Amino acid sequence: MKRIDFENGTVTGNILGAALPMLAAQLLNLLYNIVDRVYIARIPHVGTAALGAVGICFPLIMIITAFANLFGGGGAPLFSIYRGKKEEKTAVKIMNTSFSMICASAVLLMIGGFLFAYPVLILFGASKDAMLYAYPYMMIYLIGTLPSMIAVGMNPFINAQGYSVIGMSSVAVGAAANLILDPVFIFILGLGVRGAAIATVLSQTISAIFVYFFLSRRAELKVRILRKGEIGACIGYAGNIVSLGMAGFIMQLTNSLVSICCNHVLSVTGGDIYISVMTIISSVRQLVETPISAINEGTSPILSYNYGARRPGRVRKAMVVLAVMILLYTAVMWGSIIVIPEVLIRIFSSDKMLLKDAVPALRQYFAAFIFMDLQYMGQTVYKSLNKKKQAIFFSILRKVVIVVPLTYFMPYALHMGTDGVFLAEPVSNVIGGSICFITMLCTVLPELKRMEARK
Repeated sequence: MKRIDFENGTVTGNILGAALPMLAAQLLNLLYNIVDRVYIARIPHVGTAALGAVGICFPLIMIITAFANLFGGGGAPLFSIYRGKKEEKTAVKIMNTSFSMICASAVLLMIGGFLFAYPVLILFGASKDAMLYAYPYMMIYLIGTLPSMIAVGMNPFINAQGYSVIGMSSVAVGAAANLILDPVFIFILGLGVRGAAIATVLSQTISAIFVYFFLSRRAELKVRILRKGEIGACIGYAGNIVSLGMAGFIMQLTNSLVSICCNHVLSVTGGDIYISVMTIISSVRQLVETPISAINEGTSPILSYNYGARRPGRVRKAMVVLAVMILLYTAVMWGSIIVIPEVLIRIFSSDKMLLKDAVPALRQYFAAFIFMDLQYMGQTVYKSLNKKKQAIFFSILRKVVIVVPLTYFMPYALHMGTDGVFLAEPVSNVIGGSICFITMLCTVLPELKRMEARK
């Protein structure tokens, strides 16, 4: 099996070698997500209402994903750093600890979800009509909590070992399965929203089996559940994994918090139709962010490995390549959103009333999206170089300190109604993104210079 050698070759080549397969996989996965929502939106007679109801489930789904990334996203950079130091036994212990925490938390989250899904969905803004679709979707989705978290949380360890094509394949098999199963369960078997949830669970299970089989049987460094006698010795690793993964966890958890706040304010100021609008905006954002995520994931192991190997020049080159790739891509997508928003919205719904409200909302929400690149770059560097405090601080700053208060302040105090909800995002992008990126440059670059001088 061909692997990427993070220690040799050009930095750009390494990043492209890791990012392009991941991009292909995530685009296929994104295609599944788009098609899934397109199918739901076109369920006869109830499509728009069902789409909005499933959108209410997104915050809960994001919370599950956030826990998978807490342990996987926190463990993989540490894993790469210790591989760079040539301490492979420690790297394996970190991977096994991450895997054990993913499995244990999945069981707890599934049980908690079954017990509290109904009141939580009401808290998230589900009306009685929306609950007809949201509750059964969520209850079926929760059955797949364990395979979903294994597929998401353990895939970074495949990429961290240089098996980028295998990492791509693990995502691709699940996405391909969902593309096939969605129309079967939704339309042919007539299960509607329930069918979409069943298809999702089955596809996540297929992806999880693929990931586990490769990491436990075929990878150079193999994974397994921690034995009882190993738990005490790995508590320190668990603490480091959680503290490093906390930045991504907080970012996703606060994304969920922002979605809850937005749905709550929109239901009051605009009604259920605007919850469907926000669902479409979230779908467009996922469409735009998928390649950015692939670039970040492709760059992260190169940053971590070379930082652990004390090669500051390669770390700095990786940062430059990351910035150029993200900025060029975002400039193109940002221009498309501002100029032709109708094309993107029609991917998800053909409802004319929905289109009328969604076009101005989409333009407002993405008005300063290019500034969000600064946040992405800063957070990726902080996480990859094991800068826990900075990564956590800037995750909290943009979402909790800036976005959430603005989501209430602009619609109510400034009397901007639904416009205030959508404009809170660009304001936070400018403020939070700029502060994060400038601080990263002022802290990381001097450290790399000192490392180079000592070497």
